[in-house]
Amino acid sequence: MRLALDTSVLLAIFNRESDSEEWITALIRQRRRGQLILCATVYAEIAPAFGTQQDLEETLDKLGVRLEPILPEAAWLAGQTFKRYRAGGGPRRHLIPDFLIAAHAQVQADALAATDRGYLRRHFPQLVLMPPG
Repeated sequence: MRLALDTSVLLAIFNRESDSEEWITALIRQRRRGQLILCATVYAEIAPAFGTQQDLEETLDKLGVRLEPILPEAAWLAGQTFKRYRAGGGPRRHLIPDFLIAAHAQVQADALAATDRGYLRRHFPQLVLMPPG
């Protein structure tokens, strides 16, 4: 099982938000079953939480998370989904990075660990989402 991680999950853990322990438990369980991955978009979004790139790399290593490039198929899916979103009147509230993270997970993983407020399910109905816990 390959589980992609969304920025929301990692920031919840790093910031010790109320659901951080649930996420940690879920990720430990998933790590025993397979790989934990993230795309460069997530990497960039969590980078400001660290003083140095080495700190970030060490933290990802401790968590057992591997950075994986976004394949062209995933980038295409993100762009086409964003195009439909905007054509349907969607505001720029959700930008390409949100769509890249979801498309990366849909194409290159079995599921995405994320806090979803509805837009992932709406725009990526085939994407399997893993909630905390």
